[in-house]
Amino acid sequence: MKNKILSALKNTEGYISGEELSHSLNITRSAVWKHIGQLRDDGYMITSVRNRGYKLENDFDMIDEEKVGFHGETVGKKLIVLKSTDSTNNELKRLARDGEESGTVVCAYTQTAGKGRFGRQWKSDKGGLYFSIFLRADLPPSDIASITLASGYAVCLAIREYTGLDARIKWPNDIIIENRKICGILTEMAAQSDRLDYILIGIGINVNNAEFPDEIKNKATSLLIETGKITDKSAFFGKVLESLDKVLSSFLVSISIADMEDFKKLCATLGREVSVQHGGSILTGKAVDITTLGELVIETQDNEKICISSGEVTVQGIY
Repeated sequence: MKNKILSALKNTEGYISGEELSHSLNITRSAVWKHIGQLRDDGYMITSVRNRGYKLENDFDMIDEEKVGFHGETVGKKLIVLKSTDSTNNELKRLARDGEESGTVVCAYTQTAGKGRFGRQWKSDKGGLYFSIFLRADLPPSDIASITLASGYAVCLAIREYTGLDARIKWPNDIIIENRKICGILTEMAAQSDRLDYILIGIGINVNNAEFPDEIKNKATSLLIETGKITDKSAFFGKVLESLDKVLSSFLVSISIADMEDFKKLCATLGREVSVQHGGSILTGKAVDITTLGELVIETQDNEKICISSGEVTVQGIY
């Protein structure tokens, strides 16, 4: 019934009276009020004016599955939307115990324990887009680094296409705009010694976030800050899922030389001086290439080329 009231609000220009809703849905006025309250709790902005009724002001920051409108073969077979969870990756780990199907996506409006790489907290307030993808794939565990890169490339493409912003990739798992972070990706796995059981790709995108805490406000940005406009989160989410489905469907078959060249064109790390914590020491040099395994190739001052698959990377000129 709540969804029927939401549909009526969406299909009405201006206000619709409680009496009209009560009559058309064959429920009491108090039941209408109860369901309106539930919709407000879900995050919908609904105004009420005496003798006029109710009006849906906007639903741009909501995740409406019909509006998302995308279900792929690899990503998005099923979409689960939660008001809040500890983390969407953790939610999928729990579902994995019950045999969740590959391609399921869990999205939450907020996360109470969102995390990034190295166990860092990922601030997950309302306004952002926080979701995780569950994949079962017959791949070796060594492929997880390139899965992170492929996911970042797909998100980068979606942001560029949907907004026209010059989104770029900071190896290995961030998307940046003008040297400020707009998206982070955390890839986790459960594996046997030589094969993956499943992969979790956790993605957090700053969409309608208007401000950030002092400690990160000079390093973070959002679509709202960059465009000056509220983004229809459902429509944008659909574009992101479509891009992820296309890129990951191709990746799970093979990575072509052309794919890697396209990725490198959008990688802001290449050509810059970097430093990486590697093997208990700090490795410095110039980022010169990325391998098909997703490794960053660093050329040292001694002209030695070293491949790095993970690590804490500092890039000259990027936070």
